[in-house]
Amino acid sequence: MNLKKIKHIAKILQLLNPAPYMIVIGGTNGKGTTCHLLEKILIYNNIRVGIYSSPHILYYTERVRIQGKTLTEHEHVNAMNIIENKRKNIPLNYFEYSTLVALQLFKNSKIEVGILEVGIGGKLDATNIIDSDISAITNIALDHTKILGNNRNNIAKEKSGIFRLNKPAIFGENNIPKTLKKEAKKLDQYYMQKIYIGG
Repeated sequence: MNLKKIKHIAKILQLLNPAPYMIVIGGTNGKGTTCHLLEKILIYNNIRVGIYSSPHILYYTERVRIQGKTLTEHEHVNAMNIIENKRKNIPLNYFEYSTLVALQLFKNSKIEVGILEVGIGGKLDATNIIDSDISAITNIALDHTKILGNNRNNIAKEKSGIFRLNKPAIFGENNIPKTLKKEAKKLDQYYMQKIYIGG
């Protein structure tokens, strides 16, 4: 697993910066709720916001909202056609493809802030092609252990892959795994000023 293919296509389509500000939300539980609350706060403050979350419940179009509203199937298909025209023979999995569609819809909608919900882990998740302005990890528990590792420290290391150099990182629980602190420290020697504890 790597992000080279999706990042290459995103670069061609100019999707690596689909909005002036990007927020990426990872974690085990509460990602969707956190994304939804941020979306509501931004809309309330008259900021044009787009959100990409998964999985959908009934319809694929639920994965992307602009200003709290889902887009039409026609708009999704148009975004898919743009990607298809540039993808050539480069294979993408379902989540990589749907992430590119979301970023294309963000770009088309001229949003001010984009919110991306991480699918699995962080470091190798398709959403991690974005250089986010703020990263948040809601919490860390044992999930997808065959992919991420069999303990909280290993999982924390994978999820902390969404952190960026000298950019704020938010963690939603008090019991921070050691590896998460270590990875944050690599990116900022004053990392304790950058990891804001929720609660």
